Amino acid sequence: MKIISTNIGERKEVISHGKKVVTGIFKYPVDGPIFLDFEEVKGDEVSDKKYHGGIEQAVYGYSLKHYEYWRPLYPALDWTLGMFGENLTIDVLDETQIHVGDTFKVGNTILEATLQRSPCHKLGIRFKDMKIVKQFWNTTKCGVYFKVLQTGCITIGDDFQQIKSCSDNPTIADLLIKKKKEKGI
Repeated sequence: MKIISTNIGERKEVISHGKKVVTGIFKYPVDGPIFLDFEEVKGDEVSDKKYHGGIEQAVYGYSLKHYEYWRPLYPALDWTLGMFGENLTIDVLDETQIHVGDTFKVGNTILEATLQRSPCHKLGIRFKDMKIVKQFWNTTKCGVYFKVLQTGCITIGDDFQQIKSCSDNPTIADLLIKKKKEKGI
């Protein structure tokens, strides 16, 4: 696996359903390395720290391969990497094969898979269509949150190399399915 794009976003205020919403979901590719710290990607906006960021969700990765699934469903969008709010766009990231605790070396960082992305209305804001939220729940293309075990910089082209497997643990897709059932979706 390889890093295809590194993405960060700024604080943005938008109006959704008549209410002002502050979000950091509008992430865009950056040139040069980004620094992954223990609780965040330096320079990246995390507006709702109750549900995003922090030790267990310091970095969000999403698969470039998943873009092939979504693009035909939203052909009118101006597609760019970072569309899903991910910090790392990775060529192939399969949530059905990545287990909680799996560990990866990327650049001079070490990342551990921790959680699934549970979609919220801010994804709908980014896509200009709230139906994406339900569609997202109905796939296993949720992306992966990572804990940063070793801080450092990463850049486009870095290998995303698995160094530890925890195959006895649930997969990231399993977590999404469990969360969906808990929410009654």
